[in-house]
Amino acid sequence: MFPIDFFWRAAQRWPDRIAIDAPEGAIRYDALAARVAALAAGLTALDPLPQSCVGICAGNSADHIAALLAVLACGKVWVPLNPKSTRPEIRRIVDATEPSILVLDAACADLLEGAPGARVLAGGDTTSAATLAGLAQAYAGAQRPALDLPDDATQAIKFTGGTTGAPKGVMQPYRAWMANISNQIHAWGFDEHERYIVAAPITHGTSTYLLPILAQGGCHVVLGGAGAEAVRAAFRERGGTVCFMPPTLVYMLMALPGASRADFPRLRRLIYGGAPMPPEKIRQVRDFFGPVLGTTYGQTEAPQILTVMRPEDFEDPHNWAAVGRTTWFSDVAIMAPDGRLLPTGEVGEVVARGDLLMTGYWRLPEKTAETLVDGWLHTGDRGLIDGRGYLYLKDRLKDMVITGGFNVYPVDVENALGQHPAVHECTVFGLPDDKWGETVQAAVQLRPGQQASEAELIAFVRERLGPVQTPKHIHFHDSLPRSPVGKVLKSAVRDAALALAPTA
Repeated sequence: MFPIDFFWRAAQRWPDRIAIDAPEGAIRYDALAARVAALAAGLTALDPLPQSCVGICAGNSADHIAALLAVLACGKVWVPLNPKSTRPEIRRIVDATEPSILVLDAACADLLEGAPGARVLAGGDTTSAATLAGLAQAYAGAQRPALDLPDDATQAIKFTGGTTGAPKGVMQPYRAWMANISNQIHAWGFDEHERYIVAAPITHGTSTYLLPILAQGGCHVVLGGAGAEAVRAAFRERGGTVCFMPPTLVYMLMALPGASRADFPRLRRLIYGGAPMPPEKIRQVRDFFGPVLGTTYGQTEAPQILTVMRPEDFEDPHNWAAVGRTTWFSDVAIMAPDGRLLPTGEVGEVVARGDLLMTGYWRLPEKTAETLVDGWLHTGDRGLIDGRGYLYLKDRLKDMVITGGFNVYPVDVENALGQHPAVHECTVFGLPDDKWGETVQAAVQLRPGQQASEAELIAFVRERLGPVQTPKHIHFHDSLPRSPVGKVLKSAVRDAALALAPTA
């Protein structure tokens, strides 16, 4: 069985149900299955070579979903290209993976200017052979392809979206996608009544929810616009039941004028990821939305769901700093620098093994060997596992601040600082210091209309954590810099602070 088979079986079971609810119209399962089969035949005609790469650079749309399913269906390798990225970054990924076919929105044409590969345009009603509509028409009635590939064959090459370091192409195998699909369905209890609001980019986190929702006969609701207001409208007017989004979007929904729980009448799962949510924020979100909050922990190297926190796990406030317990088909442990697995409660590097893991980094054998050691994925995160099996993250290994010989985990300081009523969001980092080695620093974005002084915030943290973990300086930002998927760019904040630091 392959990941695409979840969709084929759902189309057979629920042919009359709506698979995609898009602004341009609804698409039934039987119609989507016919379109995906035709597109898969068309892509194969453009390049008959199995496991060749297909890049997709497009915004969220029904065409994007159909194109992605077609890539999976014909045994090719999906290379997502973020339409919010830059031309040099897109070109770097294209040159590295050498896709023979590029599917793109018209709006993304400039990003791919001069790049090799046959173009197929998404969107529009044209039936030109160079469009998805043209391919679907030319190969209408095609049979579903039969795949014959091993479990470790590559399903996708997704480039890491970290805030530091050069991105690497992660080779995600079929077995990792199968493990993700099974775990998403098990964790969230998806069924045929699900209406998933497609808020996060398909090129990123949303892609891990496409097949789990379709496997159960659910529907993907494509937004009619952009931003928090469009997301609220989809929940309020189109019956959204579940969504995956970054914490920043959750906060924006709560801050919309006149926003209330009544705007989300059918919401039963609000899943956040891509960045941590401090405990005080968790309290606020649960007060607003009710007991629907959930989260997962994973990496591109182990997509999305190594651990899961279900809404029932959030019922106990003691769990709010955790990221959940290990899911099926994976092991998660804590490792010392010498390779020993550490006992319950001790802090070390989070490591994982099992079906969810990548096979390696695309054409980077040295990096692969550094990250996959004796079957264990070294995540680069520090954390501990408690006696109940809950994983608590401290920080990235390289983000830990060592000040005066003491280890300070930025997440602990961020959680304390985030409790101040004027603080909307914050990030904590270290700067070099002649006396202490490093000093703890914080960057803060205040809530609209709120005020707080540096001295007030420093005193607030000191009272809760003591002097060692208290920031020596607070850097105020009107808006913290973010990546295209909403993560606060700690490296950019740190570089800005470093540029302002006094020099000897």
